Amino acid sequence: MKSIKVLGSGCANCKRTLELIESTAKAKGVDIELGKVEDIAEIMTYGVMSTPGVVIDGQVVHAGGVPDRKAVEQWLD
Repeated sequence: MKSIKVLGSGCANCKRTLELIESTAKAKGVDIELGKVEDIAEIMTYGVMSTPGVVIDGQVVHAGGVPDRKAVEQWLD
């Protein structure tokens, strides 16, 4: 099971990113542990300066803007 965190303050793009990851994982039948990090100090520990950020198993894979579905699918493979 992949541990995925969406980093962001709760903006519309952050919410869309969270929903996109959740729906893509469900469509692919992949079990994930999905969390949201809104604490700015914690977001900064990942070195993300532009949100939304996406962290998978402790590694930053995306920062800034909503990722496209193809990128999310690759992360889940």
